[in-house]
Amino acid sequence: MKKLVLAAGLAVAISTQAHAEGGVLPMAGKPEDVGLSSAQLKRIEAVTQKHVDDGLVPGAVMLVARRGKVAWVSTLGKRDIAQGDAMKPDAIFRIYSMTKPIVSVAIMQMVEEGKMQVSDPVSRFLPEIGKMKVANEKLGNDGRPVMQLSDPDRPMTVQDLLRHTSGLTYGSRGTSLVNQSYVTAKLGDRSMNNEEFVATLSTLALKFSPGARWEYGVSTDVLGRLIEVVDRKKLGEALTDRVFKSLGMVDTQFQVPAAKLARVAQPGPRPGGQAMTPRFKVDDGAKFESGGGGLTGTMDDYLRFTTALANGGALNGKRILGKQTLVFMAADHTGTRPGRPAGLGFGLGFEVRTTAGEAALPGSVGEYGWAGNAGTLFWIDPKNDLIAIYMVQVSDPDRIALRNQFRSMVQAAIID
Repeated sequence: MKKLVLAAGLAVAISTQAHAEGGVLPMAGKPEDVGLSSAQLKRIEAVTQKHVDDGLVPGAVMLVARRGKVAWVSTLGKRDIAQGDAMKPDAIFRIYSMTKPIVSVAIMQMVEEGKMQVSDPVSRFLPEIGKMKVANEKLGNDGRPVMQLSDPDRPMTVQDLLRHTSGLTYGSRGTSLVNQSYVTAKLGDRSMNNEEFVATLSTLALKFSPGARWEYGVSTDVLGRLIEVVDRKKLGEALTDRVFKSLGMVDTQFQVPAAKLARVAQPGPRPGGQAMTPRFKVDDGAKFESGGGGLTGTMDDYLRFTTALANGGALNGKRILGKQTLVFMAADHTGTRPGRPAGLGFGLGFEVRTTAGEAALPGSVGEYGWAGNAGTLFWIDPKNDLIAIYMVQVSDPDRIALRNQFRSMVQAAIID
């Protein structure tokens, strides 16, 4: 046990040194200097190390920044269990749906440039989307559900895509005829390019009329194609030009080049030899550049992105978005619509905390962030001037509990 503690301490020292020497934010002398508890942060480290020892988490990179300084960073476990390679601070993770806030920022840049309004119908840019009908399921004479189609109550808007009130869904998130049609159409297959994705999607039905409720789905993938149409370039190129170059996000991309493959964090078997949830191959040459979940990146890169947001849209003198635009994005845009958990609304690309209670997780009103399918998580807390980022590659049955544990324990570290 003493060896494990020493190893964990060495990992923290190495990762702390790495961030101090080359990171976007300076290191705090100690967590207490920025109002955080060292003892509580050590608890997070001990709990995560136990998850590593038990085989629940292959490896992790965790970070909390406050008041403009990195208060704590911890690197534990293995980058690749099969190769026996230790996790490193510069490991590259599949960030899945943490892609969505980046794409949403690019869309809002276009709003600032006068190229669109969030109230614009999506059909202005993607005419085929405007032809989609709404599905109404009813039982047929044989007792089986049948799909009846009708016109939507109103057109789908860019705002609907940003806040997930579009009528689109994920095929895996239900058993309705619409969900089944997504699966049958192989929507999201990595061999489709973004144009083909939207063309296929437009032949399917909407699950509900746009604006009627919140439902998580492929909305941000459609935004990715919209960016391609407006910018007349592939999504990856557009994001590089609009966000990554300005912020120095040198390791964030849809495909990991050969020279960086040895840095990719890989999944591993779950406890008891259970199979890990399969994850996409990061160098498979996929045509699909998923605006909803296709990016890979590092802790340092995502810290750059979140720091820019926390700073009101700028980092190191480079502005990617206006302050008031960010305020607008981080406001709740779902209102009383059904579909959201109590106390948690949704803005333009982020989940937004609307009440201090009700949500069953501690947090501050105005907090915003999102997570990724392989367990990654981030949030920004303007009230407490705090950024927290959790980078792991875990299995579907485990990711929500692990993220919630990290969130609750970080909240408990705030002492001033």
